[in-house]
Amino acid sequence: MFQRLAASRSRWRNTIMQTRRWLHSEDSQAAQSYTTRKNSWFSPTIFVLGFIPVFTFALGTWQMQRLQWKIALIDELEEKLHREPILLPKRVNLSVVPEFVYRRVLLRGRWDHKHTMLLGPRVREGSHGYHVITPLVRSDGTTVLVDRGFIAKEFADHDNFVREAEGEAEILGMLRTSHTRNSFTPDNTPSKGTWYWADVDAMADYAGGEADHVQPVFIEQIHEGSSQDAASRLSKGIPLGRSATVDVRNAHLSYVITWFSLSAFTTAMLARLVLKRRAQNRARPLPR
Repeated sequence: MFQRLAASRSRWRNTIMQTRRWLHSEDSQAAQSYTTRKNSWFSPTIFVLGFIPVFTFALGTWQMQRLQWKIALIDELEEKLHREPILLPKRVNLSVVPEFVYRRVLLRGRWDHKHTMLLGPRVREGSHGYHVITPLVRSDGTTVLVDRGFIAKEFADHDNFVREAEGEAEILGMLRTSHTRNSFTPDNTPSKGTWYWADVDAMADYAGGEADHVQPVFIEQIHEGSSQDAASRLSKGIPLGRSATVDVRNAHLSYVITWFSLSAFTTAMLARLVLKRRAQNRARPLPR
């Protein structure tokens, strides 16, 4: 009987040992077959966040170049504006007019009030109104277009703004070209006397064209008086000319700041995502 008990205990011992060996073998195989799941580096998010900083940095660099160009242009126009006034020749070479934009000119002649045009509506220091465009017939027989200045809306509506007296007038102005028209500006209707933008060629035709020796040359009259004189002219309906300044818009600095800021912000987002992805792809502990 003791021999049977000993044999039974031996069999149980062997069975337990075999079971332990089998469990240890399964754990080893599981450990060898288990690998951590790694996130891919080629995801749409990483691609977009990698592209945006480069693209916006390039735009910022381009706007920086545009800023330098615009500053140089404004300096050039300022230099032209402060030169001595010139007298226009009898026949103006229209091809070179853009090179003389913002040059001051002296004009003498008689106003052709019959062909006066109201350009607008416009706003000046919060006041709504129009600009008065009147042809000036020079002593040599040729005619140019002069923007005499701004009048308030009530004077334009009642057609009671001040027109210069008959006789020769002398004015100081600056050469300009046709205004740039945007997609929201309506079409001019010369037959109805509505002018929304300065189309110099069309205005010259309205004033008589080549048959009446009207040249498509546009001059903005300069007002050199004090602010009190300007207020007085506006209150009496006398056209108020513009100040002798360069009004070229320059917003490139704000664009530079915007694009470089966006580039820096998206670069920080990309760096944060890369660090997070790298931490996720590190070796992980075995599951228990």
